[in-house]
Amino acid sequence: MTAKKRRKKRRTQVNRRIAPVLAAVLLIIAVLACMFISYLIEKYSPSKERMAWTEYYSVSGEDEVAVILNNELTDIKGRMIDGEVYVTTDTLYDYLNERFYWDQAENLLLYTTPTEVITAAVGSAAYSVGSQSYTEDYVPVKVDGDTAYVALAYIQKYTGLQYEVMTDEVNRVNLTTEFGTVDTVTVKRNAQVRYRAGIKSPILTDVAKGDVLYVLPEEEDVGEWTKVRTSNGFIGYIRNRFLGEAGQETLTSNYEEPVYTNISKDYTINMAWHQVTNSDANSNVLEMIANTKGLTTISPTWFFLSDNEGNIESLASQTYVNYCHQNNIEVWALVEDIKYKDTILDYEILSRTSSRQRLVNNLIARAIEFDLDGLNIDFEYINQDSAKAYLQFLRELSIKCRQNGIVLSVDNYRPADHNAFYDLEEQGTVVDYVILMGYDEHYAGSETAGSVASINWVREGIELALEQVPAEKLINAVPFYTRLWEERPLTEEELAELSATDTSTQVKVSSKAYGMDAIDEVLAANGAEKTWDETSGQYYAEYTADGNTYKVWLEEEESIALKASLIKEYNLAGISAWKLGFERQDIWDVILRYVN
Repeated sequence: MTAKKRRKKRRTQVNRRIAPVLAAVLLIIAVLACMFISYLIEKYSPSKERMAWTEYYSVSGEDEVAVILNNELTDIKGRMIDGEVYVTTDTLYDYLNERFYWDQAENLLLYTTPTEVITAAVGSAAYSVGSQSYTEDYVPVKVDGDTAYVALAYIQKYTGLQYEVMTDEVNRVNLTTEFGTVDTVTVKRNAQVRYRAGIKSPILTDVAKGDVLYVLPEEEDVGEWTKVRTSNGFIGYIRNRFLGEAGQETLTSNYEEPVYTNISKDYTINMAWHQVTNSDANSNVLEMIANTKGLTTISPTWFFLSDNEGNIESLASQTYVNYCHQNNIEVWALVEDIKYKDTILDYEILSRTSSRQRLVNNLIARAIEFDLDGLNIDFEYINQDSAKAYLQFLRELSIKCRQNGIVLSVDNYRPADHNAFYDLEEQGTVVDYVILMGYDEHYAGSETAGSVASINWVREGIELALEQVPAEKLINAVPFYTRLWEERPLTEEELAELSATDTSTQVKVSSKAYGMDAIDEVLAANGAEKTWDETSGQYYAEYTADGNTYKVWLEEEESIALKASLIKEYNLAGISAWKLGFERQDIWDVILRYVN
């Protein structure tokens, strides 16, 4: 065999060995290419997965209704009953209109306007507006066990509310309570709205060319996507390349909010409370007002909640009122829940419509009988449970006061988180005057000694109240009293009772209230010197007796002047004081400098 033939034979053999390898390599390359192409297709092709509507709206049961509220899909669920959408009274109060009141005990739903109470009873298509009766073609209020449901159609009669019901596949309702101009965008070609911003997110619904979508704000950057709400109630994302012309739409409500008219005095109110504990105490009214100067209003403690049925005990005196009117002083009789606090419950009286309205009627009857100029509500035992009923009481009482020209004022604690349920904002709308009790910074039950009303504490209280109440309706109350604090060292037995970790308390603190002249006599008798405390805006004094330490932050001309000056500084409606008889006569000249 020649060399040439041998070389050719070797090449043939090599080629035969390489061919399978090349084929394998090409196959691998082809497979990898296919995999890569599949990866690219998978990565960049939109998902065709669709989210089930029942999953999106989280509904179960044929009568359950999903709620979209102001472009947000909520956890709220309504019910479809006889073709009408109903929501619970909790939903009604928390999200739609807190002026409705549900009386669970007597199965009544009430709505109060400035002039009348509107009442719907459970299970009836009829409802009353004042003394007039009306009927709907649906039942406004239904009850299932302990849960009450109210028809949206009925709520809409008294609320700035628009709604649209959709029943294809899933029951849902789109609610709007916030109105104004909103951004829109038109779809320029058929597309899908997805659950999240991304082509792999499930499809919620299809949109067609020409559809108008509502553009929603998005807190995070979603790149080439826009958050939208569709006309059929889905909130999701659509790619920008499917969007065309931007626009705007104005959402409006046909409902006009009622205007609460109030009685407003054309002078700065200079008021004081007169504590009357029995009928005989009324006889000293002439002496009390003779010691004042510039007093415009007096509030005797005359009416007391006496049982859980809405009845009251009265100390009212026509002679007292006549004396005050002869001296050009208005009488705003005080109504309190303190005297019988151990035997009556505000919740029991106020939560039931029958007892609450009995209380309103009793108060108005007495006000008319004794020619009173006003009522001053001083309920200090309201809690979270009775708060809604208390506000309903004020609304209903305000109607009768408005109709009879009776001023309605309400006493309130300094605003704080723990008493926010008193709802100063609603009070500031409904009643004529909100009175801020600018004292009890340190009170009888305080565990440490301190000022009854330091100037910065008072100022801060006024500023907090003004966030909710118009200045022309706010009266700040000042104390004519102070507290003498006694700090007694703990006995060995008392110290032994303290826990091992509680070493901060070494004294027993108690206090007693004094009027201005009375506390001066105590300090003089004990040789205590007064020094001005810039921080509290008061004179401070301290002395020891019988091994105990006594401390006092005084209320007198200078401290009252600082507090009274806040009336002008904040343009408030006036000043009030607790209580007549605790002041020095010179105090009235001080107050007059700021209320004339």
